[in-house]
Amino acid sequence: MSILKNLTLTTAQPIRANADPVERARQKVIAALTEQKAMAEAKIAGQHYAPTHMVWRKNEAGERVQVETPKRLRTGWFTDGSGQTFFALRYAGKPIEFAKGKNAVAVGELSALPAILDTLTEAVRAGELDEQLAKAAAERGQMLRKAS
Repeated sequence: MSILKNLTLTTAQPIRANADPVERARQKVIAALTEQKAMAEAKIAGQHYAPTHMVWRKNEAGERVQVETPKRLRTGWFTDGSGQTFFALRYAGKPIEFAKGKNAVAVGELSALPAILDTLTEAVRAGELDEQLAKAAAERGQMLRKAS
């Protein structure tokens, strides 16, 4: 017990880093937009973008080990028949409507996409899409409750 007397003892509890669900949603969308930007910049530069993440798998001996695997990513941009590029943001499995009936941003050429993604990131940080994100998350929650 004499060793513990050298320490300053107190009562403390950790707080959750992201207790606010709105802030958590913003951070998830910002992270997704950052990945989309990295993917777009790699595509523009003619390079292959292959991020990885760590997952738990069982090896041949049946032990759980962490393995690095490629991340599965879906590009948020697409081109129509005339060759014009559009970007659609998805959250909770649903495309986000930026305005009533408008679910995509007209990009034009792919080279303009990183700047548009920066603008969307700033809009998310400013809270301009909070209502749409909350709606998509609520619809996703309803869908999961029905499946259970």
